[in-house]
Amino acid sequence: MVDDKKAEVKKPDKKVEDKQPELKKIIRLAKVDLQGEDKIINALRNIKGISFMFSNALLQALNINPETTVGSLTNDQLESIKKGLDNPSSIGLPDWILNRRFDPETGEYKHLYGPDIALQLRFDIKRMQSVKSYKGLRHAVGLKVRGQRTKSHPRKGSAMGVKKKKSMPAKAAPEKKAAPEKKAAPEKKAAPAAEKKGGKS
Repeated sequence: MVDDKKAEVKKPDKKVEDKQPELKKIIRLAKVDLQGEDKIINALRNIKGISFMFSNALLQALNINPETTVGSLTNDQLESIKKGLDNPSSIGLPDWILNRRFDPETGEYKHLYGPDIALQLRFDIKRMQSVKSYKGLRHAVGLKVRGQRTKSHPRKGSAMGVKKKKSMPAKAAPEKKAAPEKKAAPEKKAAPAAEKKGGKS
């Protein structure tokens, strides 16, 4: 007997396309927004205190391809970069590449980046002013610190010795009011001539 049932025709399976992970547009690192389309070696240079040499050395120590775009980095790679920025010596970077060697207060070797640079600069200036060093006194007065000439060029602010008075436009003299006319004094009548004494000659 011939089965009346229709032979089931299997539909060809659709090829499953490998979906590539979407690139993140903006990555927040060290309080700086990095564009996801930029290469990581160039994007790190947007952070204050990170040079091309330091960025290249950091990525080589972490085994990250410098040509990788920022948006395609994994969370583990971003965490490792942040850890390397906070403590470069822990990932094997040499001491000579750091920008703050032998800190005066702690004696540590560290690398400053981002807003920490401006904050540490203010602390250093206050320390020099408190010990009344030459540089501290120059900072306090507002003069040049590194031996520059101050005769002609830095003529601004409180450091300026003699200031020229700005030439003000001459004010128009106020118009004088016309003095009131004096009234003429009344003319005195001439006294009558004295009569000649004696008779007619």
